[in-house]
Amino acid sequence: MDANGSRTVIETLLAAGPAADPTNPLLAPWTGPYGGLPPFDRVRAEHLAPALRTAMAENLREVAAIAANPEPPTFENTIAALERAGALLHRVLPVYALWAGNLSDAAVQAVEVEMEPVLAAFGDAIVQDAALFARIAAVHAGRETAGLGAEQLRLVEVVWRQHVRDGAALAPDAKERLAAINQELAVLYTRVGQNVLADEENEAVFLTDAAELAGLPEPLVEAAAAEAATRGRPGAWAIANTRSSVEPFLAGSPNRALREQVWRMFVTRGEGGTTDNQAAIAAILRLRAERAQLLGFPTHAHRQVVDAMAKTPERAMELMEAVWTPALARAREEVADMQAVADAEGAGIVIEPWDYRYYAEKVRKERYDLDDAEVTPYLQLDLLRDGMFHMARELFGFDFRPVPEGSVPVFHPDVRVWEVTGRGGRPVGLWYFDPYARPGKRSGAWMTGYREQERMDGAVTPLVSNNSNFLKGAPGEPVLISWTDATTLFHEFGHALHGLASDVTYPTLSGTNVARDYVEFPSQLLEHWLSTPEILSRYALHVRTGKPIPDALVERIRRAERFNEGFRTVEFLGSALVDMKLHLAGDRPIDPAAFERETLAALGMPREIVMRHRTPQFLHIFSGDGYSAAYYSYLWSDTITADAWEAFTEAGGAWDRAVGERLIRHVFSVGNTIDPADAYRAFRGRDPRIGALMRKRGFPVPPEA
Repeated sequence: MDANGSRTVIETLLAAGPAADPTNPLLAPWTGPYGGLPPFDRVRAEHLAPALRTAMAENLREVAAIAANPEPPTFENTIAALERAGALLHRVLPVYALWAGNLSDAAVQAVEVEMEPVLAAFGDAIVQDAALFARIAAVHAGRETAGLGAEQLRLVEVVWRQHVRDGAALAPDAKERLAAINQELAVLYTRVGQNVLADEENEAVFLTDAAELAGLPEPLVEAAAAEAATRGRPGAWAIANTRSSVEPFLAGSPNRALREQVWRMFVTRGEGGTTDNQAAIAAILRLRAERAQLLGFPTHAHRQVVDAMAKTPERAMELMEAVWTPALARAREEVADMQAVADAEGAGIVIEPWDYRYYAEKVRKERYDLDDAEVTPYLQLDLLRDGMFHMARELFGFDFRPVPEGSVPVFHPDVRVWEVTGRGGRPVGLWYFDPYARPGKRSGAWMTGYREQERMDGAVTPLVSNNSNFLKGAPGEPVLISWTDATTLFHEFGHALHGLASDVTYPTLSGTNVARDYVEFPSQLLEHWLSTPEILSRYALHVRTGKPIPDALVERIRRAERFNEGFRTVEFLGSALVDMKLHLAGDRPIDPAAFERETLAALGMPREIVMRHRTPQFLHIFSGDGYSAAYYSYLWSDTITADAWEAFTEAGGAWDRAVGERLIRHVFSVGNTIDPADAYRAFRGRDPRIGALMRKRGFPVPPEA
């Protein structure tokens, strides 16, 4: 869609009448308890596009009224008015995003194809409204003498910077080109995401001989049988094309040929055939480079990082390179250890990527007398969820109580909902949990906010969800998960607590709306509580005997914490470095496959390890702008995380109340009301240091770190 098409879209939206369709549940205010609830149970795919169009039209009219206000610009009639605008759209967008990520059938995918360019045009229409930006700029220019409070000053700065970064100050011809670029990108992002989803849904490795199940944990076998049945192959077993299915298979199966088949299926998602993403990714990179130059940035990476904690790509690269060298050395040691085991067994092989997890488990068993098969029977999903609730109660004073079935609308029968209250029964919000994989649901795990906490015109409590892709077992059987999946469970719950603990006035500054390389800090920190004795002794109970995990096994887990850290760090950093280098390449044409191959070779990437997210399936960076040139954020945040965890250990342990209260007061509750660097200093008393990260990963600690 070109600039003329963009104007036509906006004119069409503005010509639409007010919300008047009584049959569309998305157009009515949310009703019911807890301050109103999304009508998930009444929404259908055909409701999405009309609701989006109506909500965008209403928002455009609201913004036009703000821009045309004859009164001089003030915080209240401009910045606060923008915060209040778009109430209908703020209700519709989370539901649309939920359907696209969790219930993406052909009808929903058609809505995405239709509406993503329209949403891009809508966003540009607001950012590029010259009269509106003139008012925002006037408030920003006079902010220091306007008698504003600290949170109001922060909001003015954030809103102004967002508009400038998104092109509000450009000349008219540049604005037109920018709008066209954003709409092209919206189409490409949708295509990339749908291609990967298609490969994940349509591809699987079927096992038909029970002998092929040797070495696999019982929960995976049961889940594979259920998966095959849903795919019309009862009596067989299906290894689905998702991480939660593939990785346990690679770690447990002694059948090398099958390991290779499963591995190749997984790492070639989005590559080749009708779902090939290479051309779309090349176009995305070209358009991002052009957009960055229009906006006055040398590269897309510079634009992405300017408002992050890192500030420049060079600082992000400096951290990654500092960790890459010791991680690479450790990974090579790990490969040598695995090769020695294979040689001792007389396997007659050279370790390949599909062998890594299998032989890593053998090394861990040999060195630490520990393997996943021994730990997994103690990791029941429902009990670990209760362990997370215990952590939230002890650290945050939050209680989680399941709501009566049917009292809160849900979008799928698998979804359960909990009411969250604080000390003294104070209402905090609702937590939705959607744990299982299914067709139409994107892979991975994530947190979503359906409603932000704020109190502009009275207290509004948040509605948040955690979404995972665990393999659902046989009816009535407990769902067992791996240690890695349990860690991810606690991680995503950390994001949810960040949203629930928010205590701010303005929604733009609420909860997880913080710098990209800071938002992962609270969630990564919460991972540490999984391995505490209090959680494991109470909530890691054997699925058959009900007995708690033995102290001796916990000690072996603790001693093995840094095992395979070279692999974990290298597979992540391979992705992060390729991401950053792709977006530092500027406007030169890029062949994504060749760039990935050549960059990894120059970095010295071990051939036994692949990127955690290879370029064709790297949805963090190619299904939207979110983590593009920002996948480094997980490492940046983990530097802060490791340093923060040492604040607990220095104080005596994970449950120290004084440190916990500082964490809530200065990190979890403040959202983006203050600069994250200032927030961390208020919590820790100083800036984070890289030494804690290196100690956590078992790498050499640089001097004075």
